[in-house]
Amino acid sequence: MIEATLFIFGSCIGSFLNVCIYRLPNSLSIVSPPSACPGCQEPIRFYDNIPILSYLILRGKCRHCQTAIALRYPLVEIMAGLFAVCVYLKFGLTPAALIMFVFIAALIVISFIDLDHRIIPDVISLPGIPLGFGASFFLPEISYKASLLGILSGGGSLLLVAWVYSLITKKEGMGGGDIKLLAMIGAFVGWKGVLLTIFLASAIGTLCGLAVMIQSGKNMKLAIPFGPFLAIGCLITIFFGNELITWYFHTLR
Repeated sequence: MIEATLFIFGSCIGSFLNVCIYRLPNSLSIVSPPSACPGCQEPIRFYDNIPILSYLILRGKCRHCQTAIALRYPLVEIMAGLFAVCVYLKFGLTPAALIMFVFIAALIVISFIDLDHRIIPDVISLPGIPLGFGASFFLPEISYKASLLGILSGGGSLLLVAWVYSLITKKEGMGGGDIKLLAMIGAFVGWKGVLLTIFLASAIGTLCGLAVMIQSGKNMKLAIPFGPFLAIGCLITIFFGNELITWYFHTLR
């Protein structure tokens, strides 16, 4: 089945995404040296580097030193495999499917890096802006004008929010990485998509933030990275955006 093949392909890409998630924040090459155990530094053999299966066979531990392997590794591989299937079901075997899969892969890397380090790497978001604009010429649902407006409305809206927040509180609120990320998102999903992404990310982020604060007992100054919520909002927009926008305007009638 083509879905199974795509899942295997996506999970292999997910293995590479794990390399990016670990190495990019540490300013390490994503090409060399080969992957090694973070505990004993023993190079990982090819038969121990099979996506998902190796983690299950080794029971989540290094073969040599028994250091625990983070659950994030198979999780990212599963996510990448599932999204490879999802873009096929949404767009078919088209250039749009490949473009969106690459974009989603970038969102996965950005989200996990932001969760771990509270940063969004410019090496992904900045090149993603012109790449997203160029991709708009191959995406049937997004025109180059919509992409350009998405870049301006995405980056501009968060820049305005950050400026107003700092003006009122005299503190930095929205990070520059979030602004660049939303500009990149706008390039791929257009101005309508970026507005929906902001709404969904804010709603989901607020609910999750309240839940974390209630559970932890901390005050409203608890810092939560916004990048993963922007990614979640964007993913919902990619797969269900048109339906949600149509439903919203229909309810206003």
